[in-house]
Amino acid sequence: MCNDKKNNDCKCLAEILTVICILQENSECADNCLDNCDRGFLGCSPVAVKCNTRPIILYNCCNGNPWAFPMTKEDVTCDEASNCSRVLRVEKIDGCCATFRVLQPNPDTTQSATIPYVATNSFCTVNLNCVGALRCLQDTFVECL
Repeated sequence: MCNDKKNNDCKCLAEILTVICILQENSECADNCLDNCDRGFLGCSPVAVKCNTRPIILYNCCNGNPWAFPMTKEDVTCDEASNCSRVLRVEKIDGCCATFRVLQPNPDTTQSATIPYVATNSFCTVNLNCVGALRCLQDTFVECL
């Protein structure tokens, strides 16, 4: 799959990310929890914070490493963990092309247990043919900018 010009079938990842994107647009919490990426609702408990995001981590199909992206629009390298994040929120799917918002750890430690991430104004567009795997994290609430 990894940049294989003959194989442009990103259907598996595109379908899962499309489901996540639709769920985020129409977010509602539910009262039972099957904790998988394509679960048909966001959140696990009616008493939990209203969930609007299923954060994900993308893994490179060539070497299996997780991708990290800058948390700002400044020209920075991801050599330092403080400049970048591996946690993303899917914003748009167009065929094998997906746009993600970079999420950063919540700097407010009093809220970080219930709201672990905050939105940034940094976005990335990814060719899903280069993604080997995605990992879903716990559904959460992310306040938009």
